[in-house]
Amino acid sequence: MVAVSFEFFPPTTPSGRQRLAGCAAELARFDPAFLSVTYGAGGTSRERTVGAIAELTSTLDVPVAGHLTTINASKDDIHRVIDRYVELGVGHIVALRGDPPEDATPPTDVGYETAAELVTAIRSRPDGDRFDLSVAAYPEVHPKAASGQSDLDNLKRKVDAGADRAITQFFFDPDVFLRFQDRAVAAGVDVPIVPGIMPVANFGGVARFAGRCGATIPEWLSALLADLDDDPEVQQPVAAIVAAEQCRRLVEGGVDRFHFYTMNRRQLPAATCRALGLRARPSVATTELAP
Repeated sequence: MVAVSFEFFPPTTPSGRQRLAGCAAELARFDPAFLSVTYGAGGTSRERTVGAIAELTSTLDVPVAGHLTTINASKDDIHRVIDRYVELGVGHIVALRGDPPEDATPPTDVGYETAAELVTAIRSRPDGDRFDLSVAAYPEVHPKAASGQSDLDNLKRKVDAGADRAITQFFFDPDVFLRFQDRAVAAGVDVPIVPGIMPVANFGGVARFAGRCGATIPEWLSALLADLDDDPEVQQPVAAIVAAEQCRRLVEGGVDRFHFYTMNRRQLPAATCRALGLRARPSVATTELAP
């Protein structure tokens, strides 16, 4: 049986808040290992992220992970967020360097300069051993890395600093992940590497995101989905089949854990979980959100 986790972004509006709550509650029925909530570029959503985590931890009975980035945050800022996570009962942190906001001036306070330094700092806290720590990995190389080898060396530093697992940037060719995993193991990365899966709910949006993060859009995927953004009744089942086939091939390659980038939409991740043989619980313990 495979294990799954789901990632959400913090909402900006009351309606977005309700959509996140509903999406998270539905996907929690698949008994995920955890749910996580991202930071915006440069830590711009920090307060909304913590607020969303507070709501999820109070309404759902599954573990919730908080993202944490170093960009535009002092060391004191970072540890205040960690302290707040502790108050909320969060025991899992996704530790990232993060990206600066577009068109932003260079940060005046860099805090910890790398994700490896951030992991070391968390582990060095008096309560550092209480945390489950995830870090990022890039099967197709981080866009700002000097080379594939330097990117892999950076992953190894994060693992050596105390990370428990790596979660990858999304990709669409299963062989890309499997080759990367082999290279990482050969380089001494001895923690689980969890593939990040992005079901394509909107091809144009995913293509723009892929261009920024260095993920390749295969020609066959463009041919299938590029002209379907205005026809969701056709796009959704096709995208579900694509995501399910990607996961099936990874399972054949020995993968048994998946991390879904949901974009706060439940349908495609839920359909893919069903294709993986997971069945949703009838209900999950929740309470009403405050207005």
